[in-house]
Amino acid sequence: MATLADVARRAGVSPATASRIISGSTKLVTDELRARVLRAVDELQYVPNAHAQLLARAQRTAVGVIVHDVSDPYFAEITRGLQQVATTHGRLVIICNSYRDPARELEYVELLRAQQVAAIVLAGSGYHDAAFTKALKAKLAAYTRTGGRVSVIGRHELPGDAVMPANEEGGYLAGCELFGSGHRRVGVIAGPKVLTTTTDRLAGLRRAAREFRGTVPARRVAYAGFDRDGGAEAITALLDSSPDLTAVVALNDQMAVGALSTLRARGIAVPDQISLIGFDDMPIARDVTPPLTTVRLPLAEMGARAMSMALDDTHSPDTPRIEPAQATLVRRESTRSLPA
Repeated sequence: MATLADVARRAGVSPATASRIISGSTKLVTDELRARVLRAVDELQYVPNAHAQLLARAQRTAVGVIVHDVSDPYFAEITRGLQQVATTHGRLVIICNSYRDPARELEYVELLRAQQVAAIVLAGSGYHDAAFTKALKAKLAAYTRTGGRVSVIGRHELPGDAVMPANEEGGYLAGCELFGSGHRRVGVIAGPKVLTTTTDRLAGLRRAAREFRGTVPARRVAYAGFDRDGGAEAITALLDSSPDLTAVVALNDQMAVGALSTLRARGIAVPDQISLIGFDDMPIARDVTPPLTTVRLPLAEMGARAMSMALDDTHSPDTPRIEPAQATLVRRESTRSLPA
């Protein structure tokens, strides 16, 4: 097992300097020196003793949050919950926008580790990308070995505590609402294929379709960006390829709003001609015309729970916790049953 002296030799610094950097001392050192020591820690897989980890955590005052885009209402709600808990604990929150760029997420983890934050919360969806996941695991492992804590929101193959939104179950609820109301020609406005959120919500929708002896064929699924413009783009593709649709599920509310605008521009009445369901229950879902039927997730609560777990020093990181966040269907005026 590597010792502090081994780390100091590998980094070319004194043991005292290595100890100060690993413990998160407030004494100023250059970024280059800190990087050398942390790199040595990573390469040697050095694990500080329990006293050193406690000291490091006690001196850290900031927490890092990596989101896909904090201007997205989904992440804005999650961040609101994260910040409320962090403020209660007297912590400064450093928010990093990855814009769904895996390389940028890796860079932010490295940056936050260098800043010696007390915890890192990954609030964005997981990726179907084995190489990225392996690289991210390695960086998070190096961070936790120096006393940092990690929590995630969503389905990730990563170490740390997790808040798990019921994305598959939410897709199932949306599917039951439509297929159970007589719809058979159902289109889907989906987010990027690489995101676990997309595949989980779509899987739940298809599970419901099977129960009602329906299908969601690939030709009726349009993938686009998880935003308003993506929704407008996707509904256009669906209408052009499948003009006989009677219902559409958008896998988030922003996409549903974009779809609603395009349907209105084409003179297609919602829900008289096409029923429309969203996902997440953003505040705007109540304000559009017609008000949007959607699947609700407790977004602010999810953020609060993720931050609470990340700051809970009483729980051992060796036994990660998974806390579910339930989905519920909210019926409004954008859907209707078909005549029997």
